[in-house]
Amino acid sequence: MALRFGLVDGARAEQAQQRLVADIRGRDIRLSTGFVGVSHLLPVLSARGEDGLAWRLMEQDAFPSWLFSVKHGATTIWERWDGWTPENGFQDAGMNSFNHYSLGSCGEWMYQTAAGIGLHPDAPGFQRMVIRPRPGGTLTHLAATHDSPYGRIASAWRRDAAGTTYDIVIPVNTTAEIHLAAASADAVREGDAPAATAPGVRLVKHEDGDAIFAVGSGSYRFVVP
Repeated sequence: MALRFGLVDGARAEQAQQRLVADIRGRDIRLSTGFVGVSHLLPVLSARGEDGLAWRLMEQDAFPSWLFSVKHGATTIWERWDGWTPENGFQDAGMNSFNHYSLGSCGEWMYQTAAGIGLHPDAPGFQRMVIRPRPGGTLTHLAATHDSPYGRIASAWRRDAAGTTYDIVIPVNTTAEIHLAAASADAVREGDAPAATAPGVRLVKHEDGDAIFAVGSGSYRFVVP
């Protein structure tokens, strides 16, 4: 919570991050959060450069985890991590909903980080947006859409031996800043051309391992080897 809300900075933030990561690893990459903390866990990890650990938590299926219930047949998010377990069966019916949102807050991370659909800090409402997908885990492909006030935003990616292909749709009357993990901007292609010289695409910079492009409305296919 301290990292999420900026209550610590500098060396103390680094120390808090190290303790958080150590705690997660000490629990064999399993969850220990409840209603209040769970929505902040994955976003904090990704914001602090721990995408890999966030993906491992997301894909964990040992109890307690998001996929534990899925592994045992759930098609909705449960109210409790232990709503049912092989050892104890069902929890007390007085507080044991099998269709409950709170623990499903991981969906925010899936849209904003895994798919990378996000607001621009200077332009609320998606008139400008940031698309910053972060492929990871064992997934080979992912696709997500968001119906903004200006139309549908789409972000999809697919990984294979040749690299990662990103298919992105930006609705009319909007612009986007697209961040793609790449060793260099020169390696990124859009369609059949180098992305930096492709129609409707402008290279902004390469920074912190990301090639950053500015685009307007349209459909784009970026390929990163």
